[in-house]
Amino acid sequence: MRTLYSIGILASLVFNSCSNMPSTESSPAVASVDGKVLTVAELQKAIPKNVSKNDSLAFTQNYISRWVKSSLLLRKAELNLSPEEKDVKQILEDYRASLLIHKYQQKLLLEKHSPLITNKEIEDYYNKMSENFILNEDIIKGIFIKLPLNAPNLTQLQQWYKSDNPEDMVTLEEYCYQNATNFDIFLDKWVTVDAISGLLPKPIPNTPNFLKYNKFYEVTDSTSHYLVSFRDYHKIDEIAPLQYVTDKIKAILLNKKRIEFIQNLEEELYQEGLKQKVIKFY
Repeated sequence: MRTLYSIGILASLVFNSCSNMPSTESSPAVASVDGKVLTVAELQKAIPKNVSKNDSLAFTQNYISRWVKSSLLLRKAELNLSPEEKDVKQILEDYRASLLIHKYQQKLLLEKHSPLITNKEIEDYYNKMSENFILNEDIIKGIFIKLPLNAPNLTQLQQWYKSDNPEDMVTLEEYCYQNATNFDIFLDKWVTVDAISGLLPKPIPNTPNFLKYNKFYEVTDSTSHYLVSFRDYHKIDEIAPLQYVTDKIKAILLNKKRIEFIQNLEEELYQEGLKQKVIKFY
């Protein structure tokens, strides 16, 4: 209890003085493990900016606890590992080199690499690799509507949501804005059947030919009517339509271009090194 009380007071002092308390080598000690010291100044640096007083207390307690446990583990490691096992200079140097290379590559990617992917590139990749995009679930385009049992003009609504007439679609949307508790007209995008079934009290039947022979699905529970119109569909194990996998193809092509950019960069630097005679082979 004394320890928690002391940490609480410390956290309050640190929080209230963060803006004007200097970080110096003579900063008061917070905790120590076998001569290794955690100071108030170090603790201040670790506290996130704009943190509340209560959050500062929790953060301080957690940080000190983690620091002590980490220091104890390090102490045991120093005592029990052989000199060879403790020699991590090469590991640190390799990590530093990898980190610097990665930062430089990312800098050049931002400065010189164009992330533009054209529609033609997407279409060409899809046509070449379409067999790699097999659906693992049924997808549909259509309409979903949920409305209260006492909603007006239900008969007309059933006519509108089944119609292909653009004027009926405008009327349907106006009706849904006024009366539906939830609706989605997704005629221009693919949605999984499972996503729509998750909105229904009884899911869309998962039978092989249901989507082939049924264009509409209606169900009712104790509070609402649910209406679904299937305007287009693709079944599981079919090749996915291009629109459905466009974002995935974009990500693939972007990654491919990044890899090519880095490979070209490495080759350019290699040739430059040879030309400037900074490379020597022995």
